[in-house]
Amino acid sequence: MTSGPPSLKAKTPSALEAATRKVLRRRRKEIVAVLLFRGGPIFESSIPLSVFGIDRQDAGVPRYRLLVAAGEEGPLRTTGGVELTAPYGLEAISRAGTVVVPAWRSITSPPSEEALDALRRAHEEGARIVGLGTGVFVLAAAGLLDGRPATTHWMYAPTLAKRYPSVHVDPRELFVDDGDVLTSAGTAAGIDLCLHIVRTDHGNEAASALARRLVVPPRRAGGQEAYLDRSLPDEIGTDPLAEVVAWALEHLHEQFDIETLAARAYMSRRTFDRRFRSLTGSAPLQWLTTQRVLQAQRLVETSEYSLDEIAERCGFRSPVSLRGHFRRQLGSSPAAYREAYRARHPLGGGTLHTSPGPSPAPDDDEWPAPPPTQPTAPLRAQRSAGA
Repeated sequence: MTSGPPSLKAKTPSALEAATRKVLRRRRKEIVAVLLFRGGPIFESSIPLSVFGIDRQDAGVPRYRLLVAAGEEGPLRTTGGVELTAPYGLEAISRAGTVVVPAWRSITSPPSEEALDALRRAHEEGARIVGLGTGVFVLAAAGLLDGRPATTHWMYAPTLAKRYPSVHVDPRELFVDDGDVLTSAGTAAGIDLCLHIVRTDHGNEAASALARRLVVPPRRAGGQEAYLDRSLPDEIGTDPLAEVVAWALEHLHEQFDIETLAARAYMSRRTFDRRFRSLTGSAPLQWLTTQRVLQAQRLVETSEYSLDEIAERCGFRSPVSLRGHFRRQLGSSPAAYREAYRARHPLGGGTLHTSPGPSPAPDDDEWPAPPPTQPTAPLRAQRSAGA
C-alpha cells in the first residue's frame, strides 16, 4: 500500500500554517501605514501622522513605525493648495499591521481599484484597517464594512447609509471598534480613535500620557448627538419623505409616534422604517428622539421655561422621559446643563481668554522630522516594485 497521498495531505496544512505565521509576523500592529490621497483635508490627514509618527518614548508612549503612503500619483494637493509628497506608494501597505485612511476627497465616488485592492489584501492578511471621517467611505468602497457597524461624520452618515446599504451606520458614535476594522467621526473624533488604538495596544497609562502631550482628554464622554443639527440631508430634498420629515420638525411639540409619520407617507411602518433609514442613516424613532432632545437643548439654553414646560413643548410625555433622553444624548441632566451653559455664557455673551504674550514655540519633538529626500520617480514605478 502506498503512503503517498497521506503524506501529501500531512504536509499541506503545515505549509499553510507556516505561510500564515510568516504573514502574521510581517504584519505587526505597531507598523502603521497612513494612506493619503489628493484633495484630503490637511488637519484630518495629519492626525495619525502626529499620533503614530512622533517618538514620545520619553513620555511613556511606546513607539510606532510610520509609513506614509500615496494612494495615487502625486503631487497630493490638500487644503489651501499645500502639496504633499509621500515617501512610499501602495507597496507600504503590504508591510503594515495597521492601515489608516484619514480622509477622502469625495463621498460620492470611490478611489482607484488599485488602492481598494491593496486595502482588501491587507485585511485578508490580518492587518487592522482604520477609517477616519470621510476615509470611512474608502473602507466602504472596498467592501470592508459590509455587514459591520460603522460611523462617520454625522453630516455624511446619510450618504454613507444610502450608498452602502449593507453597512450598519450609527451617526451617534464618535468611533466604532469592530475588532479588525475601526471607524470614526470627523476631525477631533479621529484623535479619539487613535488614542483608543494606543490604549488597546499598550494600556490606559500609555494612552493617557499621549493625551497629555496632545493636550486633549484621554476619553470623551458621549457621542455625536450633541453636534447633530435638525437640517435635512441633501439627499432627502426631492424625496417624497421630505414633506413628512419637515412636518415632524414643525410639530415636535406634539406627541405623535412613528405610525403617524408612516401614515402621512402612505406607507406601512416596515416600509417607512426601511425608506427612512436609507435616506437619513437613522431609524425613525432614533431620529425623532434626537430632534426632540435638540429642541429641548435649545430651550434649556435660551429660555426660562421650567423642565415641565420644556418637556411639553418638545413632545415628551413627562419630565422624567425628557431627563432620561437628555442625559443619554448630552451626558448631563437639563438642570446641570443649563447651569453649566450659563456659567460659560453669562448674560448671553461669551468669555474671551487671551494670552499675556506670544505663544511659546512647540517642542521640537512635536513636529515630525521631514523624510529623507527621495529621488523623483513616478509613483506607479514605486508601487509596481512593491505590492
